[in-house]
Amino acid sequence: MIELSPKDLEQLDSKGISKEKVANQIQTFKEGIPFVQLSQAAVVGNGILRFSEKEQLDLLQYFEDNRKDLELLKFVPASGAASRMFKAMFNFLDSYDPSEEKLSEYIERTGDTDAKKFTENLSDFPFHELIMSRIEGKASSKDEEAYLFVKEMLSEEGLNYGFYPKGLLPFHKYEIGTATPFEEHLKEAVLYAKTKGKANLHFTVSEQHDEMFAKEEATVGPKISKKTDTNFDVSYSNQKPSTDTIAVDMENKPFKNSDGSILFRPGGHGALIENLNDQDADIIFIKNIDNVVVDKNLETVSNSKKMLAGVLKKVQDKAFAYAKLLEGDVSIEKADEIKAFLEKDLNVRMPINYDDLSVAEQKAVIKDRINRPIRICGMVKNEGEPGGGPFWIKDANGSISLQIIESAQIDMDDKGQAAILQNATHFNPVDLVCGVRDHKGKKFNLLDFVDSKQGFITGKTKEGKELKALELPGLWNGAMAFWNTIFVEVPLVTFNPVKTVNDLLKPTHQA
Repeated sequence: MIELSPKDLEQLDSKGISKEKVANQIQTFKEGIPFVQLSQAAVVGNGILRFSEKEQLDLLQYFEDNRKDLELLKFVPASGAASRMFKAMFNFLDSYDPSEEKLSEYIERTGDTDAKKFTENLSDFPFHELIMSRIEGKASSKDEEAYLFVKEMLSEEGLNYGFYPKGLLPFHKYEIGTATPFEEHLKEAVLYAKTKGKANLHFTVSEQHDEMFAKEEATVGPKISKKTDTNFDVSYSNQKPSTDTIAVDMENKPFKNSDGSILFRPGGHGALIENLNDQDADIIFIKNIDNVVVDKNLETVSNSKKMLAGVLKKVQDKAFAYAKLLEGDVSIEKADEIKAFLEKDLNVRMPINYDDLSVAEQKAVIKDRINRPIRICGMVKNEGEPGGGPFWIKDANGSISLQIIESAQIDMDDKGQAAILQNATHFNPVDLVCGVRDHKGKKFNLLDFVDSKQGFITGKTKEGKELKALELPGLWNGAMAFWNTIFVEVPLVTFNPVKTVNDLLKPTHQA
């Protein structure tokens, strides 16, 4: 057990972190986190479902037919700051001086294609008119105007967009004004997360941005409410201090700050499994804050969500009926039927020793497997975007399961593993529809279904000293590792993240 001073214990207590949790995290640093073992890429016909147009309409209708009796919620991770989105433009501000050289000379000298694209398309950004009105008459040349535009956009004395949460930046420009991702998520929720005139949304935000989100809701909420005849119930939460993880030095001892306190770091988006666990609804839609579309694509996106919800509702109805049967005695034939359903419809793979188990043990296994949260994950065709994808993986016990795996979890030095990654046909756009209640209507404790061995250890520095940091298993990766999982192909238009400011120039973000 690690030695902690009274001051250390006081710090742990203030964050709500137990000594045991810290000890387990330090043990993880010592043992390391092994790479996942890919068995094969999930593809259409083996791990990914593809529905015909008629099947999609039938599934959509199945959701619509049951919608009025369902509690629906849209869950949006929205704590991301926009600083990374503007990284290239911050570099441009630091590197370019319009009084020293022409913009064309700077671009030729540095090869700064980001700045080239941004400055050549200023009028296509949703904040163009606002910024131009603020710098009017201040520039003596087009080059200086471009520089002042970026400066006004990012400086603290200007609009300070680099400090903003991503969800509150102007993303889309319409005839009647601009819209933020927050506003676009409200509009989407009307179409697929509304029942009995009300749409429920939950945003996870950074504490420093609480007031900004409340202000945006007060501004745009009533406007959309009136236009769509919808009442919005919007709630917020922050990442819990208790989900912060300890940092260690290169000898796996707690890393100490200059004031003697232990360094804790945010646990990454996997920490949000706690926030999700605090929500309760029949169906929860999960989608990232920066993945929104302009109005003309709204119907296609919402129909895709409703289709996924139809997949969930249909499979859940069957699973609940079987789970109810398993409360009593079932025949061997019925147990085999349930096993076949689990394997075919829910992609469950039985333990390798399943056939050697007694009948009672086999029934215990299928009862355990059917009583789990279910996630339906939309997957788009891979077009070279970085990030996670759908795979069959094998754990240390030889058990096979469907998972969303990030490239950082894969041993790229293993040619066989790298080849499986190369053969992947689909990509994870973070498009989840989740069933978190059991057949009795009781919510599962989602923390029971986390694979703690799917986190990430990364090297960092603080005040010139090297340290190791621990990221918790990702929300849709290890944090949902023991859920029942179904992957479904969805249209590419459902995936429109804005990772850099120039992504706003893509057609799906131009009204």
